[in-house]
Amino acid sequence: MLKSNRKITTVLVALTVLGWSPLKGQSIQRIEPLNWWVGMENPTLQLVIYGPEIGKTDVQIEDKGIELVKINRVENPNYLFLDVKVAASAKPGWSTLTFSQGKKKLTYRYELKQRDQKVKAQGVNSADLIYLIMPDRFANGNKANDQVKGMLDMSLNRDSMYLRHGGDLEGIIGKLDYLQDLGVTSLWLTPVLTNDMPQASYHGYANTETYHIDPRFGSNDTYVQLGEQLHKRQMKLIFDVVPNHIGSYHWTVKDKPMSDWLNEWPSYTQTSYKDQTVFDPYASADDKKKMVKGWFVPTMPDMNEQNPYVQNYLTQSHIWWIETAAIDGFRIDTYPYNDLDFMAKWTDRIQQEYPNFTFFGETWVHGVANQAYFLGGKHVGQEVDSKLMGVTDFQLNYAIGDALNQKTEWTAGANKLYSTLASDYQYPTPERNVLFLDNHDKDRFFSVVGENVQKYKSAMAWLMTTRGIPQLYYGAEILMKNFSNPDGLLREDFQGGFAGDKMNKFSPEGRTKPEQDMWSYVQTLANYRKQHAVLQTGKTMQYVPEDGIYVYFRYNEQQTVMVVMNCNDVAKEIKLDRFKERNSKVKSYFDIIQKQETSPADNTLKLEAYETKVLELKF
Repeated sequence: MLKSNRKITTVLVALTVLGWSPLKGQSIQRIEPLNWWVGMENPTLQLVIYGPEIGKTDVQIEDKGIELVKINRVENPNYLFLDVKVAASAKPGWSTLTFSQGKKKLTYRYELKQRDQKVKAQGVNSADLIYLIMPDRFANGNKANDQVKGMLDMSLNRDSMYLRHGGDLEGIIGKLDYLQDLGVTSLWLTPVLTNDMPQASYHGYANTETYHIDPRFGSNDTYVQLGEQLHKRQMKLIFDVVPNHIGSYHWTVKDKPMSDWLNEWPSYTQTSYKDQTVFDPYASADDKKKMVKGWFVPTMPDMNEQNPYVQNYLTQSHIWWIETAAIDGFRIDTYPYNDLDFMAKWTDRIQQEYPNFTFFGETWVHGVANQAYFLGGKHVGQEVDSKLMGVTDFQLNYAIGDALNQKTEWTAGANKLYSTLASDYQYPTPERNVLFLDNHDKDRFFSVVGENVQKYKSAMAWLMTTRGIPQLYYGAEILMKNFSNPDGLLREDFQGGFAGDKMNKFSPEGRTKPEQDMWSYVQTLANYRKQHAVLQTGKTMQYVPEDGIYVYFRYNEQQTVMVVMNCNDVAKEIKLDRFKERNSKVKSYFDIIQKQETSPADNTLKLEAYETKVLELKF
């Protein structure tokens, strides 16, 4: 349990009536952020006050540590936006906010906390292995929160791919030993904020609260415990942020502060999903507007990120979660659909508080140049420096599928993998890109390769040895399969995480022989990578594929690792003397998977169909 002085209260404000008559019909239903801290690098804060007709009151703050800079009254009289400044000399404690109309007054108290010096905001980098979980589908650690009275979605049916299944944060905490043993260093959960939507609420991408964990996953305290447990294991926590849109049942949508809080149109307008319009030098302004300001789907209103109140609301909430839950990095949903000017300001504001904090954005686009455009650094002539550090590398995701499934031609097969990586010059820091075989939106890769285990192992070997930050989707290590039509098939339960499961895939005894073999294969590679900097930060040298065989090296001053991938459906041999630039002084090769040292006869290496060898060179 958390110590009482660190408990995160879900009570928004404390009410004290100090002998005055209460304001008729007025009350404060919300103050957000829920609290703030003394000693922040940026002393400014904008409080959102919400309640019936609260915008008609005058406000005073009775605390020498907080200066009320400006009272912002907006179109909707149920809102006040208060600009305040927290003095450098401010002390932790409660500040009194007084709302008055004539002689009638109400006072409320707002808490400033002491910043906790616990581990936080470490950043996620190429030394990490990310594991992606959909919390509802991984493990149920507390059946009491499976259904929460009063929520719009009261479903609980594990036989339905679109209803809730009951997985939660306590279930994940209970499986951290499993993840650590596998070799995972960072945990990314799909969104965990309250998603009080009437349908398909399990996925989390239409949040209806900004400062509260969905009670069906647990509480704010439970989420803090998750971060603490990860950090005890020297693991990291990644938060999935969705600045582009919110759920249609979010409280600021049901009663909007102002007419331009959202990007709205005379009639419903959906985004075109055409990222090209953002950078196309010949694009129509209307097309660009539709891409960025159109709604993702009807139930996810598009936030107007050009509105300064929206900017503050989003940015402060993300800082609040880093400070509260000791988060280490953000995955940013639907990145190309955001306003890039805002995202640059957002990044600067967060890094002002947390210089080591990192971000990677989802860029589901086609083409390296398209993907590179959304990164920071203006490396490909962008008009706006988004400041984005890394992306989910969809281009290499496409390429690894082609390498193992298409015939070896100049533009396909192994050559597709080679040429895509050769385009890294367009990225300012390619090692910050996140590599993946599959995720909660993409076909399970085991199905992509036709359930061919040897192909799948080759893909895993590539994932663990190529430049960048590798990401595993839950169950990839035990051969979970399925295609994304419909996408619910990609989000099956991890067997063993729920009461009544016939098999426990978290345990070797519950896995089939092929599943256990795959699990051990992933574990071997993941832990080797975890223990050897050469696969984390080493340089890369790749060779033009010949005869469908792709070879690359990772190397630093201490080690060299050679990866040889046979992308053919028949066995092949290669002569190793072609690679003398990197292996001319080698005495033997240590096979990392087989855990045995070899000296290939006649300097020739044999590979089975679709086999990949990962070899540490011994000099």
